[in-house]
Amino acid sequence: MTATTAATETTVAEVMAELAALEDPKARQVNEKHGDDHGVNLGALRALAKRLKTQQELSRRLWATDDSAARLLAILVCRPKAFERDELDTMLREARTPKVHDWLVNYVVKKNVHCEELRLAWFADKDPVVASAGWALTTERVAKQPEGLDLAGLLDVIEAEMKDAPARLQWAMNHCLAQIGIEHAEYRDRAMAIGERLQVLKDYPTPPNCTSPFAPVWITEMVRRLNLDS
Repeated sequence: MTATTAATETTVAEVMAELAALEDPKARQVNEKHGDDHGVNLGALRALAKRLKTQQELSRRLWATDDSAARLLAILVCRPKAFERDELDTMLREARTPKVHDWLVNYVVKKNVHCEELRLAWFADKDPVVASAGWALTTERVAKQPEGLDLAGLLDVIEAEMKDAPARLQWAMNHCLAQIGIEHAEYRDRAMAIGERLQVLKDYPTPPNCTSPFAPVWITEMVRRLNLDS
């Protein structure tokens, strides 16, 4: 074992001890309602990541622990551009919990050179959780780089499949539907009509001062806020 490896392993042990000390039963209770299995406050986690700064090798070792809090920290201290395509594909399939999955996609994959290749592969994957990542990346393109996307074709798929899709995939498809309606006035009426017909997430409990994820309401409110009426 080299000195560097020993030092890194010690660092992992120290970091895991710090994460254990940050465990908060109340935070765990809240997180578990959303399918996450850790009890570390995300503000405290970000503060720890800020102190550790970027450490790619530490990030990989933290990820290998299979601990959700450690994996969230791994995402915050990694170098997103340092990962190879197959490595990211494996990591996504290993991401057991919603928060780890979402942070991996948003904080790492979106900044990686293989993002578009992975978007296409995941979009067509038979695993609905993996497919949801493909849809999330597609939604990003709908908003920021729609050139080359078949928006009408996406609406066709959403109209045919969203109603009966598993929860994570349904949520991602619904986000894409709303984003198309918000960003692309020429498809707004159709996006609204699809949302009205499918009624997906219409009764989703929405806190006061938050926008409902029901696509027609979401589209209408964001168009109003952004003054996008054509």
